[in-house]
Amino acid sequence: MFRLSLQRRLLGVTMLTSLVALLVALGAMVAYDLRAYHEGWVADLKAQTELLGRATAPALEFDDHKVASENLALLRLQPKIKAAAVYSADGERFASYAAAGVDATLPVHAEDAGVRRTGGDLIVVQAIQQDGRTIGSVLLRAEYALYDRVLTYIGISAAVAVVALGIAMLLSLRLQRAVVQPILAMSDVARDVMQRQDYSRRAPKVTDDEVGVLAESFNGMLSEIERRSHEVLRLNEELETRVRERTAQLECSNEELKHATDVAEKANRAKSEFLSSMSHELRTPLNAIIGFGQLLGTDVTDANPERRREFVDHIVGAGKHLLTLINEILNLARIESGHVELSLEPVLMDEVLAECRKMIEPLAQQRGIATQFSSGGGWVALADRMRLKQVLLNLVSNAIKYNRPNGSVYVGCDSLGPHQLRITVQDTGRGLRPEQVQALFQPFNRLGQEAGPEQGTGIGLVVTRRLVELMGGQISVHSSPGEGSVFTVDLQASEMPVLPRAETDWGALTELAKPRDGTPVATVLYVEDNPASRKLVEELLRPRNDLRLLSAADGRTGVNMALAERPDVILMDNNMPLMSGREAQALLKRDPRTADIPVIALTANAMPDAAASGLAAGFFRYLTKPLDAGQLMNALDSALDATRQRRG
Repeated sequence: MFRLSLQRRLLGVTMLTSLVALLVALGAMVAYDLRAYHEGWVADLKAQTELLGRATAPALEFDDHKVASENLALLRLQPKIKAAAVYSADGERFASYAAAGVDATLPVHAEDAGVRRTGGDLIVVQAIQQDGRTIGSVLLRAEYALYDRVLTYIGISAAVAVVALGIAMLLSLRLQRAVVQPILAMSDVARDVMQRQDYSRRAPKVTDDEVGVLAESFNGMLSEIERRSHEVLRLNEELETRVRERTAQLECSNEELKHATDVAEKANRAKSEFLSSMSHELRTPLNAIIGFGQLLGTDVTDANPERRREFVDHIVGAGKHLLTLINEILNLARIESGHVELSLEPVLMDEVLAECRKMIEPLAQQRGIATQFSSGGGWVALADRMRLKQVLLNLVSNAIKYNRPNGSVYVGCDSLGPHQLRITVQDTGRGLRPEQVQALFQPFNRLGQEAGPEQGTGIGLVVTRRLVELMGGQISVHSSPGEGSVFTVDLQASEMPVLPRAETDWGALTELAKPRDGTPVATVLYVEDNPASRKLVEELLRPRNDLRLLSAADGRTGVNMALAERPDVILMDNNMPLMSGREAQALLKRDPRTADIPVIALTANAMPDAAASGLAAGFFRYLTKPLDAGQLMNALDSALDATRQRRG
């Protein structure tokens, strides 16, 4: 009985512990994955519905069934989409799509917006909005494989449980042969000695390990109890060690589950960041679509049929470009690619530090942090100007946010030799421990701050390091608790080239740009790299006989033309090659010849912070794309009035 009971108990404890730990870990992982799958699938369908609605809105407006059907036909690239339909504002089915070989019933009339399950399918309905009006709705019917996923997980869990329990049983049997059987042999000898009082009996010494020592102690008789007590203590310690090992394994499983949760949350945040960054690219073609659509639908211009056909071509071209962007958004691999294109050129550090100081001072004053920017020393770095400003602004803003109350931040630039520069950002914050410094440049690590009111994605320093490396530099940090942190960025040194003065070629300019005889007209310079946007503004200004329009395709050319032609008003885009609109506006403000010219921003960056910082930087007005013709005319008239009053 004792022999069978001990063997069964050891086997039962081992098997039960393994089974419980395995079931808890698998159950938690399966539950989380199923929930994440459901939420992710619903979110993806909603996003596809919204994008499909935006793409189909023009077709609804123009009652174009063919275009709507072609847009729906693109869903064939999504194998899980069974069917889809677009409904007009009166609820009638406008266009539909069904996957090949799939029997999916679509309602004839529009249904209420929302998400519901029907059998093994998931149905998402969403309204289509256009200029604040509901012009129709979109319905997607997709495969909902949650139940198949559950069955798959059950099968996998059962297989894993069988394998794990088999391994546990083999280990338990091995343990019994090594430990239990010698103890049972000594028990038989002890029972026989106590019954017969025959102390000549000896327990067999099978091995020379601790069990063998126990046998020798037992054979000594006089030290039997003492030696057995020590052996029991030793066995208890081994049992506690095994319990700690099992507990550690369970904690490791919990950590792995927590890590998987963190990875999923980071992926969702990365997706949101990517969609936000695509806002500018989406607004640029929308600017042409809506702008030229307004021209076709109003009396802003008396365009002839050929010109109206040109407007339609611009709308179609912008629509195709918008479709390309939508396809890129749907390609989730693009989110993880981290592809960034840089334009390395000589950058004067005095100018970059001055611009960063002007942009960062409001944040520093708001938090009561003193900032000290040293002179750039006339040094020139080989870098991408916009990305270098992004790196510095991120480091300085972090130094301000994670500083002590009434602390300070120092920003300096020094030369490390004829071919290298070092930028230093030093703060008086709490500092970081060595393990925090090691994890500082990991994604979604918020400066090692376990607590505090600061909010952020935690990817700024990761992006910063990647940008510095792409510019051929290195970034490092030195920090100690209570002593603050020092970030250093080492870049290649360069020399600033002399830019030639741009000469105006009147023969290559449009009719609106040529000098006019008779009544004096005001000169407007439009700096924009997108041809469709330049054409749109040209058509908007064509009826204005009091204006002539000059245009430049990049910021550097725009600055040179402004210095050469001294226009009355400048319209400036932001994201352009060679030099951004912000940089061009800053150069014009610093030059006495162009400092008083009003600069109106025409940009697709519609974030509230961008508009506020643009006006604070000196822009006369900040207009966002898609352009509103009335707002543009009002801004131009206000700028021209300001110019006339200044010039007297």
